[in-house]
Amino acid sequence: MPKRVFVTGCFDLLHSGHVAFMKEAAEYGDLYVCIGSDECVFALKGRYPVNSQDERKYMIESLACVKECRINTGTGIMDFLNEIRDIKPDVFIVNQDGSTPSKEQLCRELDIEYHVLRRLPHGGLPVRSTTALRNECTIPFRIDLAGGWLDQPFVSKFCPGPVLTISIEPSYDFSTRSGMSSSTRAKAIELWRTALPQGNKEQIAKILFSYENPPGTKEVAGSQDAIGIVYPGLNRLDYNGMHWPYKIESFNDEEVLSWLESRLYLVSLGPRASSYSVLADTHITPANAKALSDAADACWKSIPRKDSVAFGKAFTAAFEAQVAMFPYMATENIRDLINTYHNIAHGWKLSGAGGGGYLITNQRRYTG
Repeated sequence: MPKRVFVTGCFDLLHSGHVAFMKEAAEYGDLYVCIGSDECVFALKGRYPVNSQDERKYMIESLACVKECRINTGTGIMDFLNEIRDIKPDVFIVNQDGSTPSKEQLCRELDIEYHVLRRLPHGGLPVRSTTALRNECTIPFRIDLAGGWLDQPFVSKFCPGPVLTISIEPSYDFSTRSGMSSSTRAKAIELWRTALPQGNKEQIAKILFSYENPPGTKEVAGSQDAIGIVYPGLNRLDYNGMHWPYKIESFNDEEVLSWLESRLYLVSLGPRASSYSVLADTHITPANAKALSDAADACWKSIPRKDSVAFGKAFTAAFEAQVAMFPYMATENIRDLINTYHNIAHGWKLSGAGGGGYLITNQRRYTG
């Protein structure tokens, strides 16, 4: 009797990458595909899928490799819990983008085999993603690597210091409200549609910052969001009690950036709840601001040396300094997840203001 194989996802705008993944998964047994509902996709990504849940279900069920397709009845990134318990699969298969510790833990609890497949196109076909098919927008996202909150005057007035940002190509559909500067990116899309304009980068970043924060804005978005999107590569932004940094230093050594890219992994925690407020309880003091500044500076200095251990230590210290000032950033559940990475990562932090988004880890699996 063949094994029951379970996969889940959105599968909007069905393309060759989806089909190649499902055909490979079907090699393990009878394939059951469960898809996110329209409402769940909207809650996670801030937009509805191009193809409705019924149309996606119809197309997937039409594939010869698929035994059955269902629409998930749950919510969030674990919206498939009811379906996986009903189907009782022997194998759960995900691709590299979809693998999370919570899925792996669920499989251990339910005694299900867990397999992660590489994202490979069939034969000589091009690599496809739903994001690329939906539009050709090249406006980046950004990672707040270290020092985030120092771009807010109410923090850097206690101690000047740097914020480190990395520009990220839009090759993946990052969730909204997840600390990847998706709201600022949305403003950039309103202004420029699919690509950043050419010209002086600081002037372009100031235009974007001003557009997102018109006169009268009560909670001003930090300028690291606009700068992190406009400036490519790795950047250091030094703040001293003002909304705009007094110095911007860019680092674009390809060898070093490739080294850094190979060590950073993002684990999805799902978007922040709409009711989440990181400012509900704060402990902003000169000592805590200095701890964040010192850690971000140490992080910056470790990168050109390609020192994974020093980078991981500073990376984590910057995160802990953030949490010391903003305790709501890290919940007990997030702490439990971080503990699962202690043996495989040199360091970790949360994207943006926490409360969801992504856990960013500095993995140990590479050396150099």
